[in-house]
Amino acid sequence: MERKVAVVLSGCGYLDGAEITESVSSLIALSEEEAIVRVFAPDVELDEVNHQTSESMGNKRSVKLEAARITRGNIEDLKDLNENEFDAIVLPGGFGAAKNLSDFASKGAGCQVNSDLSKILKDFHAASKPIGAFCIAPAIVAKVLGEEGPALTIGNDEATATEIRKTGSEHIECRVDDYVTDREHKVITSPAYMYDAKPHEVYKGIRGAIRELMEMA
Repeated sequence: MERKVAVVLSGCGYLDGAEITESVSSLIALSEEEAIVRVFAPDVELDEVNHQTSESMGNKRSVKLEAARITRGNIEDLKDLNENEFDAIVLPGGFGAAKNLSDFASKGAGCQVNSDLSKILKDFHAASKPIGAFCIAPAIVAKVLGEEGPALTIGNDEATATEIRKTGSEHIECRVDDYVTDREHKVITSPAYMYDAKPHEVYKGIRGAIRELMEMA
């Protein structure tokens, strides 16, 4: 059975967009599972960051156009993502998830999530379709679905875990190369670069999570 998966990116580059290794790991793992994948990003602006110095460049860039760098130009507007066309959804991390898809980076549990993405995640959850999220992206899922009490992980960062618990979600500590599955809510999460990790460790965790996600799809 063909399974269709939506992937949501938040730009390109871990300091101001989607984390590239996590994004590529997700796409490779989905390809290995023979999923039909379409990638989406919001058509909004981001604040460009110098990835050598971590300092703001003072420039605005397009989240959608930056994300297209990762997908060889194959990108769609997030507002056009229709849950009815997919069997699952995946959110790689990177600070873009906490700055461009939400403002979790500055407001923690009191954050607002992009309105399109919030509705999309609620639609997937209501349809009992699996949601995968990696690195800091589980914080978005926690905010949107917190009233349902999903169990998820961002690794072992206690400050971030505390903010997640404030949403009503349960946080479970997890190694970088592993993942956490909430079977009731069909939420699968892995810490990825919430740790100072090696690329193969990040891939191993995401690969396992994607395999789980596809079994549920």
